[in-house]
Amino acid sequence: MHTDPIADYLTRIRNAQAAGHRVVVIPGSKLKEEITKILEDQGYILKYKFYKDENGRPMIKIALKYDPVTGEPVIKELKRVSTPGLRKYTGVKNMPSVKNGLGIAILTTPKGVMTDKQARKENVGGEILAYIY
Repeated sequence: MHTDPIADYLTRIRNAQAAGHRVVVIPGSKLKEEITKILEDQGYILKYKFYKDENGRPMIKIALKYDPVTGEPVIKELKRVSTPGLRKYTGVKNMPSVKNGLGIAILTTPKGVMTDKQARKENVGGEILAYIY
C-alpha cells in the first residue's frame, strides 16, 4: 500500500519517460483520472484510457508524448508539492506561476481539480498537488 498515491503516479510517468516507454499503466483513482484529463487537455500526454483489470481494480493506460524531431519527452519536470506529511495550500493572491507561466500547477479546490490558470479565473485557492513543466 502506497502512502502517497499521487507521488507514485508522477514517479511512474517520470520513470516511463526516462526509460523511453510509449505507454505506462498506472493504478487508477478518481483524483488520478482528473489529473490525467488535465494532462491531456494541456497537451502533456497523447491520450489515455480508463479501464478495470481482471480483478476489477481501476487502471489508467497513458500514451506518453515525445517531441517528433528530438525524441525528448514533452514533460520536462514533474514535481510533487503537497505531501501527506506537509500539505501546501494557496490562495488566489499567492497562486504560483510555474516557469513564468510555461508550466502548470495542479490544484484541488472546492470547485474540483484544476490548473493554476483555471483557479485564477474561477477565483479559488486550494491545495497544490504538483508542478508540471
